[in-house]
Amino acid sequence: MTTHTDDTHTDDTKSDATKGTGYASELPVRLNWSQHAPEVYKAMLRLETAAKRGVDPTLYELVKIRASQINHCAFCLDMHTKDALAAGESVERIVQLAAWEESRHFYTDKELAAIELTEAVTVLTDGFVPDEVYEKAARHFDEPELAQLIAAITAINAWNRFGVTCRMTPGHYTPGQHA
Repeated sequence: MTTHTDDTHTDDTKSDATKGTGYASELPVRLNWSQHAPEVYKAMLRLETAAKRGVDPTLYELVKIRASQINHCAFCLDMHTKDALAAGESVERIVQLAAWEESRHFYTDKELAAIELTEAVTVLTDGFVPDEVYEKAARHFDEPELAQLIAAITAINAWNRFGVTCRMTPGHYTPGQHA
């Protein structure tokens, strides 16, 4: 099971890849929210476990990565790209995900419908998910699958908000660390 934690790393803690290389220092974590709101954290873990049930593991990671790109959540991007790679996803598909509309040929129609739905649920700029986006997803997923997909998208958006707000530090996650 992939879960999120907010292990704290101080400003002077650098990943092995950046020690002594002249790279910028890590930003300090603002708040170890799971420590201060443990019941909320446990509820999020339960939500995550329930939401991923029945969702194809490859699709699950693509959705997590795409929402995290949109939300600028570096911690979740680090986690889910590493988990996707460890699960056999290609670097090319992960890299192209940020420009999926121009790189449609890397994805199945079902994956494209899920990615488009992920964007619509994540952004909600107009206050709704467009009918055509929802209907496209509904053509590729039966109702139980669609409900699980929406739950997975909702869960990663919640994780992203914790990660971005509390400034959880990327770069220290090891694939399968929270399995």
